Amino acid sequence: MARTSVRISSLLALSAALFLTAGCGGDTASDAASDVASGTASDTPAAGGGAPKKDKPVVVVTTTWEGAFAKAAGAEDVKVIVPQSVQHAPDYDPKPSDLAAVAKADFVLYAPFEPYAAKIKEAAGSKAKLVEVNLDNDPDKVNAEVAKLGALFGTEEAAARWKTGFDTEYAKLNTELRAAWPGGKAPSVVTQVFTAWAAKLAGATTVGTFGPEAVTPARLAELSAKKPALVLDNAHMSTGTVLPDSGARQLKIVNYPGDDLDLLPVYRNAAAELKKGAGAP
Repeated sequence: MARTSVRISSLLALSAALFLTAGCGGDTASDAASDVASGTASDTPAAGGGAPKKDKPVVVVTTTWEGAFAKAAGAEDVKVIVPQSVQHAPDYDPKPSDLAAVAKADFVLYAPFEPYAAKIKEAAGSKAKLVEVNLDNDPDKVNAEVAKLGALFGTEEAAARWKTGFDTEYAKLNTELRAAWPGGKAPSVVTQVFTAWAAKLAGATTVGTFGPEAVTPARLAELSAKKPALVLDNAHMSTGTVLPDSGARQLKIVNYPGDDLDLLPVYRNAAAELKKGAGAP
């Protein structure tokens, strides 16, 4: 009889708790009862009584370029597949350790010109979301990609903070470069298609582009006739001296960030190279 009384008392206590929970605007009594019965109720509530904190996404990227975009968007757990020492990422042959990293990822970031990205995901049997990234250091495109990734990762606030700092730094570099041109006149520039962003950073006048395919003699003649002051070459896809007899000064522009996955040094380094091209100290 005593045992029966204890069971009845326990059921009454549970019913009262469920009633109070429902009355306070929380889960319904049926939901709460289901959680108790199944053992799925969270035992790690967030500080302040809010919802449990969601784990931050694990992001695997093919190169440091995608990695920098992911970091700018707020990702903290970022694994890079292709070593920075590999100049041409599409030539990389993934290792078993790369596939193991992909298998644990929430997101895999790749660029359209990196055909092995889908193969990496398939071979690893990963359920990660495959995300194509528009790898272009043009500021408008960078901001658009970072905002997109921030929305995917659930890190919109971090992405917005990064954008504020980036816009400030970009404007500063642009002002400094414009002030460095002799006589204040922007130079005419011929640029490889993937380094056109650097000409924009400098406020230069782009009179022609080349690549990524080999430059034909006919195209060389066309570009030379533009009489550019500078040629911006892509350090990762260089085809050698583009206009050897034109008198134009050729500069190497680096697109990929370092192992720190920081995009801002890419712009600072390009600005320093462009200042040298203008004859500034």
